[in-house]
Amino acid sequence: MTYANALFRLNLSMMQLGAEAATVMTLRTLKLAAGGAAATAEAERMVAEKMLVAAEAQGKAWIDAMTGASHLTPRRTVALYRRKVRANRRRLSA
Repeated sequence: MTYANALFRLNLSMMQLGAEAATVMTLRTLKLAAGGAAATAEAERMVAEKMLVAAEAQGKAWIDAMTGASHLTPRRTVALYRRKVRANRRRLSA
């Protein structure tokens, strides 16, 4: 794969992540606006998830750097966040 093609695919994936994240933000806002115990649990889960996925991404980036695969880190990081966002979208849509 050429560099330009790889960069295009990364940009496309990042745009998809942005669109998916906007959907999750809307669903979460609706849940939080409803209030109650479910909203409290969602707020706590949201903060914990963000900390965990950031730590996971950092650990994977460190492994990539140590194994000489740091050129793959951006693509792998976006893929990780997209998996997490899709899981949240499925969970919040149910």
